[in-house]
This record gives sequence, C-alpha cells and structure tokens, in this order.
Amino acid sequence: MKQSFTPVRVGRYTLPNRLVMAPMTRSRAKLDGTPGELAAEYYSQRAGVGLIVTEGTQPSDDGQGYLATPGIYSPAHVAGWNKVSAAVHDKGGRIFIQLMHAGRMSHPDNTPHHRQAVAPSAIAPSGQMFTATGMQDMPAPRALTTEEVRRTVGDFRHAARSAIEAGADGVEIHGANGYLVQQFFAPNANTRTDEFGGSIANRARFAIEVATAVAAEIGADRTAIRLSPGTPTGGIDEGAEGPALYRYLVAELDKLGLAYLHVLHAGDEKLVGDIRALWKQPLIVNRPGRPRDRVGADVASGLADLEAYGQLILANPDFVTRVKTGAPLNEADRASFFGGAAQGYTDYPALEAATAA
Repeated sequence: MKQSFTPVRVGRYTLPNRLVMAPMTRSRAKLDGTPGELAAEYYSQRAGVGLIVTEGTQPSDDGQGYLATPGIYSPAHVAGWNKVSAAVHDKGGRIFIQLMHAGRMSHPDNTPHHRQAVAPSAIAPSGQMFTATGMQDMPAPRALTTEEVRRTVGDFRHAARSAIEAGADGVEIHGANGYLVQQFFAPNANTRTDEFGGSIANRARFAIEVATAVAAEIGADRTAIRLSPGTPTGGIDEGAEGPALYRYLVAELDKLGLAYLHVLHAGDEKLVGDIRALWKQPLIVNRPGRPRDRVGADVASGLADLEAYGQLILANPDFVTRVKTGAPLNEADRASFFGGAAQGYTDYPALEAATAA
C-alpha cells in the first residue's frame, strides 16, 4: 500500500499520490447544465486524492442523457466550473473534467431541446431511464450522418477547450459504460456502412478521432480517455472481436502520448494485462467493489500506475488520510446518490469530525 502514497507523473502534472476519484454522476446540476451551488465544496472536500475526475459532463445538448447533469460548452458552464476548479486548486488538488456524450442512453425529456437521441445506428438500448415523470423506456435513437459524426468530434474539441477555460487541469474522454464512444465499438449498436462501421479499425475510428482532436486542441498531456472492455451497459455487446478491438484501439491511442488511460476492469485479467503491455503512459485501473484490504494491490503488482475509487471516496472526503492511518470508513448512502442537496453529497464527516462526535 505504501507505493500508493508516492508521487507519480501524469501528463504535465506530478501528483502527490496514486489514488484517483472516479467519475460519478450525482445529478445535482442546474437545469441549464451549470454545476450546482454545492459542487465546488463537494469536489474540494476530496482534493486530497492525487486526481479528481469529475462526473460525466456533456459536450453538447445532444450529449445529455440524464436529468440534472452538467455541461461544458456554454459561457455559463465555464463560469460554473471555474468555481469548482478554483476550489480544488485552493486545496492543492488536480481536476480533470470527464467529457461524456450519452448517445442512445438518453430520453428526450431529459435534454434541453427534447429531441430524439443520436447514436451510431438507430438501435434502442435495453433498460429504462429516470425522467421527471418517472422511469421510461429509452426510445430508439436517430443514426448520426457521417457529417454529424464529424461535427460531434468537433463538439468534444470545443468542450475540451471550454474545460481548460474553466480552469480544469485536463479532460477525460468517456469511452466506456455504454455511452456514445463505446456504442461505436459494439456490432449490436453500430451497423454503419461508412468509415465508422464494419471493421475493427472503422469501429475504433470515432474514439481515435475524438482523442486526436482533443489532444490537438488542449495538448495530449492534458487529454485522457476511459474504457470499459466487456461491460454490457445498455445492452452493449462487443462480440467475439471485442478483445481484439481494444488491443487495436489502445495501440493506436498510445501513439498520441495521452496523459493517461483509465480502464474500468470488468474481470478479463488477460485483456487488462495486454492493455498494460501496450500502453506506455500512466494507466489507471478501477475495479468496482474493490475491498479496502486490496487498496494499492494493482499499483504494487505493476498492473496499474494509479487506482480509481468511486463510492469509497464519495463517502469519505478524506479517503487518503483514512487509508493511510487505518481509520474506519463512512458507509455510502445509496439513497442520496442522485439528486438532492447537501445530504449524501457534502455532509459526509471527515475523520476529525467523526472522531470528535
């Protein structure tokens, strides 16, 4: 575990430790997509980790999937995120804004323009979506034209520039969890016949073009990407070619010299090991449900350079101190994960307050 508390170089930054706050949707933004009033406090409370990756943040109106998620493409968004970035920096932390286009994982009721979702192909995802009127089936999206795919790459580029203008240290492209970028990977979500569909190289093309465009805009050393090989969210099925697609994709992305690759580990140890061998820059591994006694295990084994944690950091703003000292951890309150105000967001007690109580 000691190695987790040693500095590590990530892109243009030297981080004080190897613990990362994973991106977690909290659905507390204002209706216009500006971060909520408590967001600066929430993130700054957790600035003791080496790196904060924010909740998924849409790069356009079309990119929104869920209620009350933030955006990073308007002047109001930039002003709101500036407050967050400044609060984190005041505590000595580093923050990357995650750029998330939900693609087909959306409902018109949740977006500002109330239009049909867009995706690689007009194929509906499985499952339902929470809306202001309750749970609803997610309707079939509209397939993006080839020109619209290119414009969407431009949306990511503009959002990345906006994130830097908002004081963020960098951006993480969300290429995981069944959202737009991963939808291009999966043959059951992408039946295109243009250069963005069909072969492995074509299905990986959108992710590579987004990463290339963002890196050109803000610098590769401030650009990162998250992948989740094999995750079936929203009915995604990458098929038998899935592992080969990720090996090709990671090798191509590695040529860009990005700040880091963030992998959500779905259990395929061989594939993650192959990714480690292919990727020459820092690798962050996120194992959902990792028990406390395994904190630092992937760093110690050499599989990862950093480890990302979600609920443990959500419930423990002073996670680093608690892990270092062996102190007990707060339990996360699942009922307050999405929406609401301070409860379950900024009111988790730090160790000193809990000890005093």
